[in-house]
Amino acid sequence: MKNYDNVTIFNHPLINHKIAILRDEKTSMKEFRELIEEITTLMTFESLKEGVPTIEREVKTPLEVCTQQVVKDNSIVIVPILRAGLGMVNGVHVLFPSARVGHIGLCRNEETLEPYEYYCKLPDGIEDKLVMIVDPMLATGGSACDAITQLKKRGCKNIKFMAVIGAPEGVSRVAEAHPDVQIFVSTLDRCLNENGYILPGLGDAGDRLFGTK
Repeated sequence: MKNYDNVTIFNHPLINHKIAILRDEKTSMKEFRELIEEITTLMTFESLKEGVPTIEREVKTPLEVCTQQVVKDNSIVIVPILRAGLGMVNGVHVLFPSARVGHIGLCRNEETLEPYEYYCKLPDGIEDKLVMIVDPMLATGGSACDAITQLKKRGCKNIKFMAVIGAPEGVSRVAEAHPDVQIFVSTLDRCLNENGYILPGLGDAGDRLFGTK
């Protein structure tokens, strides 16, 4: 995969360690869910180093008054792509507990592998917020592209996308379709199989998060 200015692939030893456990077919649903949240928190810390709306605020310490930068209230919205994206929400909320949450429901046509939208509920005024779209798996890129397009149609201009595992095909597709969106992926896997699943991957993230098949 070629390099893209809007793509960041993490290579953090702690994240890699957690992904190794995440991949294991013997990892329980509870541990899988906890690992997704932990990895998301680590990624959020790095992903939001830039672009977060801040303001200056006076703070009175025990010794004197100082000026400190703080995150602007009501400035961040988390948008999980249903359903697997729900598993990443708490990982972002650890660092930004007051962030509002919107939802985009997308299903994949198993024949065309393309997504179709069945649900969309977003907070009022989202067009003025920093929007973090989250989905554990960036496979074909269809769902990610569609979710970003839906948000842009609603006036959103400051959008970031975060995935735990990515395939080169999906990362390239989103990066080229939306060069103004910063994409963060913790691990880039080898490829997609004939059914659109990431290899080596970790199986179906939604099924492993929620105990379904």
